[in-house]
Amino acid sequence: MNSHETLLGAYGLTDARDRLLNADEPLADLQERCGGDLPGTLAIPELLALVQQARHMGLKLARNFSAFDGETLVSGFARIHPLAEADGGGCEVLVDNWQRNAPVVPGDRDVAAQIDAIDRATAEVSARLDARQRVQILSVTAPDAYGLQAAAMAQPVTVWSDLVTVGTVSHHQSLHWRLLDGAMCRFAGSQRNWRCRLIPLGVDAQNPDGFELLLIAEEPFILAPLAAGDNAVEAEASPTRLVGTALIPVLRQPIARIIANAETIRARLAGPLRDEYSDYAGTIASAGQHLSAMLDDLADLEVVETPGFSTAREPVDLADAALRAAGILGVRAQNRDIALEVNATRGDAVATAEFRRVLQILINLIGNAIAYSPVGSTVRIAAQIAGEGRAMVSVADEGPGVSPEQAEHIFDKFERLGRDSDGGKDKGSGLGLFISRRLAEAMAGSLTVESAEGGGALFRLELPAE
Repeated sequence: MNSHETLLGAYGLTDARDRLLNADEPLADLQERCGGDLPGTLAIPELLALVQQARHMGLKLARNFSAFDGETLVSGFARIHPLAEADGGGCEVLVDNWQRNAPVVPGDRDVAAQIDAIDRATAEVSARLDARQRVQILSVTAPDAYGLQAAAMAQPVTVWSDLVTVGTVSHHQSLHWRLLDGAMCRFAGSQRNWRCRLIPLGVDAQNPDGFELLLIAEEPFILAPLAAGDNAVEAEASPTRLVGTALIPVLRQPIARIIANAETIRARLAGPLRDEYSDYAGTIASAGQHLSAMLDDLADLEVVETPGFSTAREPVDLADAALRAAGILGVRAQNRDIALEVNATRGDAVATAEFRRVLQILINLIGNAIAYSPVGSTVRIAAQIAGEGRAMVSVADEGPGVSPEQAEHIFDKFERLGRDSDGGKDKGSGLGLFISRRLAEAMAGSLTVESAEGGGALFRLELPAE
């Protein structure tokens, strides 16, 4: 097509399982470019959402829509007509004013980035996948997703769709990511419906280096009453775990909605808005994100201060953990033009610890290094054997560093020592380093800080070598 071409319209027909049975050429072409087949599951997330909504409500819908086919932005006016069960229970899809514009203008990318930010704010399950959609790391904030996290840890490097039921069936092979982006799923342990987001990583969206997986719940989590004799649940909900078991499940969803709505207003996705009101919405979103981070820190604080708190003992490749932590924080570093330099070889430094706790510590250390380093600097991460029976991973930044007096108190609870991030925007809670040191000590290790060579701060996490 030309850089801007308008077609009269395109017709398609779906069945009760949202499979596109037949379609005119423009719709069939978009289906294929989005990774789908004909016939096959509707692979255009924006149209799939409209079809599902019309079918579930039993009402005709007429909406503008736009979709990215990997090269160009396709837009049009979609009319969705649900059919009776006697006629197959699917939908007729008619797209008028069909347009394809190339290339995608920066503003469209900005809108897409804002939508991604909203989904990240509301996601209660997030994961990093490799190019074959295999789980590298998965974290959850919802109690009803703990089983999913345990399943991912028990089956390392498994395809994420093997852990859930997408639509009405389980998938035991990786599907094209465009087929799964926007799909609904369920998993064991949760009674809620979840929407999947797959965000490709890398410069080539057609051949991504990996994916960011987000699962966004369609309903809020409701804390169920404890079952008598359920020791595991009773232990988790002990009186000393008030924040993690009572407050967070209740507050998580409304805070996420506040952030999402504020981001929607700030990005003007709901319509035109004066600049000052957009700025107000941005302030609300930032405050909500700070409050959400505070909840996470308070829940972790509660865990590490629980009497008898202990961690698992398993072999942990510190180089692998460092590379994964750097990968998770790569986008944040790029946004501040900070380079993450990882000097580590897998297998050279293996510790006896708990992998997810080591990763938690490293994400905190590297995140702090990014926040407190000047724009355009380098954060250096290294993993090595530190001596007989010890393995070490270090994080060094080029920020203002810490004095010997500050180093004595930097790991104290709620202690910030007057430090602000570069630009003064990231105030933090003053709990991250306290929690990290408590986690390190629970794994029979240590966490220390000193001045880095040439300036900046150097944090060292030492653990027993395997």
